Amino acid sequence: MTDRRKLMDAMFRAAIAAADPALAVPPHLPSPPRGRTIVVGAGKAAASMAKAVEDHWKGVLEGLVVTRYGHGLSHGLARSRIEVVEAAHPVPDAAGRAAAQRILDKVQGLSADDLVICLISGGGSALLALPAPGLTLEDKQAINSALLKSGAPIGEMNTVRKHLSAIKGGRLAAAAWPARIVTLVISDVPGDDPAVVASGPTVADPTTSAEALAILRRYRIDIPPGLARMLEAGENETPKPGDPRLAQAQTIMIATPRRSLEAAAEVARKAGLFPVSLGDAIEGEARDVAREHAALALRVAADAQNYKKPCVLLSGGETTVTVRGKGRGGRNVEYLLALAIALKGQAGMHALAGDTDGIDGVEDSAGAMIGPDTLSRAAALGLDPAAYLENNDAWSFFSSLGDLVVTGPTLTNVNDFRCLIVE
Repeated sequence: MTDRRKLMDAMFRAAIAAADPALAVPPHLPSPPRGRTIVVGAGKAAASMAKAVEDHWKGVLEGLVVTRYGHGLSHGLARSRIEVVEAAHPVPDAAGRAAAQRILDKVQGLSADDLVICLISGGGSALLALPAPGLTLEDKQAINSALLKSGAPIGEMNTVRKHLSAIKGGRLAAAAWPARIVTLVISDVPGDDPAVVASGPTVADPTTSAEALAILRRYRIDIPPGLARMLEAGENETPKPGDPRLAQAQTIMIATPRRSLEAAAEVARKAGLFPVSLGDAIEGEARDVAREHAALALRVAADAQNYKKPCVLLSGGETTVTVRGKGRGGRNVEYLLALAIALKGQAGMHALAGDTDGIDGVEDSAGAMIGPDTLSRAAALGLDPAAYLENNDAWSFFSSLGDLVVTGPTLTNVNDFRCLIVE
């Protein structure tokens, strides 16, 4: 591994470490209540967050959290007091439905003396798969799969998910009333809106059924007739801001993409690079964002007056991919392949893009790296970058080059991380 690749890997791992639940959870734990303490939660970081609670909680507690397959039990995070179960992500399954029902059951019948600690991180929306009355799990699976391929941003996807659910969009908090609820959130969404992270199960929802229906129609997603009627009538509307059942709900953002970018920037500074943040909330088609970043990097390289060099362009957020091909991909590797094509082998350009949860899309890699030699090495192997991009097959392209970044599940999630070094 070259020095630049080692440096990019170090920045990526610093970004992940900044969102480690073992460090982020303990400072924000509330005081024990007079009554019971119930811990519930969902997301890719749910198991590690639950461990942090158990390790630092002095009193009696009980609970249940659900995380993605491979993100909990296999890492030795099954707890003695907080049960950890695993379910499917990004398309929900029956295990997620059962876990969501059990979580909803656990918070019912509580008193004002009781406390609910809710642990929320990215991925929780698919894992809390409890269909609204009149819907089936199969309905949710079909709509979720179509949304994932549509290119819809996460905010729009979660607007729909809230209105297909019996637990998301503030419904979990409403079910727990009159107990006090403290929700600890690791953000994986642009803007760090707690109502969007995992579709905000304990947060009042400002979106409406009409908006959810409009989103489904905009992306031409098949809508079961019963669901269309339900959304048109507003029959499954979510709790709104000002709902008295959410008056005892407190939300604390304990880890964010911005803090992770700041940690990466510090690594860059120590290595003699000048960090430039492009923001932690970048959205849009992965290949379009890549072309914009390539154009910016080329301008920076040519501008000796306004930019110190070597520098590194850092960014976070969540791009999207409108899937038209049949290849193996992920938004981070698609971004990188489009970036490599746009940079055309420009000297002094190195980049890494990866998902901080360790899983880019549904593949076994977090992302990949590129350098000035990426296209020439691909040509030597007979690989056509444009053809791989057209087929949404960036994972296969980087796998052939040996340039995938593999971390395994990181047990946290502050969304995508990108660094682009300009010499």
